[in-house]
Amino acid sequence: MKKSDFIDLVSKKAGLTKKDTAGVVDAVIESITESLAKGNGVNFIGFGSFSVVDKAAREGKVPGSNKTYKTPATKAVKFKVGKGLKETVSSVCVKKCGNKK
Repeated sequence: MKKSDFIDLVSKKAGLTKKDTAGVVDAVIESITESLAKGNGVNFIGFGSFSVVDKAAREGKVPGSNKTYKTPATKAVKFKVGKGLKETVSSVCVKKCGNKK
C-alpha cells in the first residue's frame, strides 16, 4: 500500500477530507521521526513500539575476495510488533493463506 492509498483509506474511515487526512498522516510521521531522532521510543499499545538501538562497529568481508571493510557504529530504528497486531495479522493470514498455526 502506498501513502496515497493509506490516506484514502484513513479519510474514508475518519470521515475527513483527503487534504486534512494527508496533513494528519504527515504530522504523525513527522512526530514519530522527531521522537526517534531524540532517542525516545514511541509505543502504541496493541500495535507495536518503535525504538532506537545502537549497532556496534563491525568488520565485513567482500564476497568472492579476501578484502575486508569496517562498518562504523551507528543507530537504527527497531519495531516490535504488538500483541493485537500480531494476532490480527496471524488470523487473517490463516483464513486467506490457508496456513495453520
